Amino acid sequence: MIYSKIAIIGIGLIGASVAIAAKHKKLAGTISCFDANDEARVQARELGIGDEVSESITACVSDADLVMLAVPVGAMKNVMEQIADDLKPGCVVTDTGSTKTSVIKDVSPFIPEGVEFLPSHPMAGTEFSGPAAGFASLFEGRFWLIISEGVSRDKVDDYTAFLQGLGATTEEMDAKYHDRVVAITSHLPHLIAYTIVGTAVDLESDIKNDVIRFSASGFRDFTRIAASDPVMWRDVFMNNDEAVLEMLQRFNEDLSYLQRAIRWKEGDKLFDLFARTRTIRKSIIEAGQD
Repeated sequence: MIYSKIAIIGIGLIGASVAIAAKHKKLAGTISCFDANDEARVQARELGIGDEVSESITACVSDADLVMLAVPVGAMKNVMEQIADDLKPGCVVTDTGSTKTSVIKDVSPFIPEGVEFLPSHPMAGTEFSGPAAGFASLFEGRFWLIISEGVSRDKVDDYTAFLQGLGATTEEMDAKYHDRVVAITSHLPHLIAYTIVGTAVDLESDIKNDVIRFSASGFRDFTRIAASDPVMWRDVFMNNDEAVLEMLQRFNEDLSYLQRAIRWKEGDKLFDLFARTRTIRKSIIEAGQD
């Protein structure tokens, strides 16, 4: 047991998975959960997620040693305002948001004296959402990034041990660097997937039906990504706009290069690109992140 009590705000895929894994691996004495959605709370109780599902957000965080905000990044500020007065001195507040600079800006002003904020981000997920989407092995072998600057070393070490207990591989990094990295590895791929699937939806009905019928693995992968929670991803793009737009500009430049190569039938340029990018897939597999 690492914490006497952890409180998880938001019982979606990430929050539910943390609760399930932490309970299974006995990483906390008590695991209390809360979700603003009534249906999610009912479902979480039926599924036995955590030790208790609170009807009140303040009751959930009361006397907790670790408070995890597993809500969309656009909701972080509002949640933090609600719980600030009920946090016990010495506790740690963390989050699971996909953007870090914006979350730090929104949450930090409401962290009371004696409480520390340790931002973090699990690099794990599926296209499913809600309490029923959670499962204990979600974080096994996946990176969980920690923004540890300005936080007491003992608090960082405890949280790191907790995350490693969930099965995650931890790494510490700077918030701005984090946002640039995930802009290309996570945010831009989702934006592209939403766009490609949206293009298919806008096709004439007969072509669109055949696109669905004859979907190859590539398009199916895009539809899987594009099935992710729209609220979460709306908030991500609105809160990591600078980094995403930078990466989108680079992508557009590379796409124009490809358009020219295809138009002028420059096969050598296409082959060189495909051969170079193939090595990236090999590296991901070797790193155990496939």
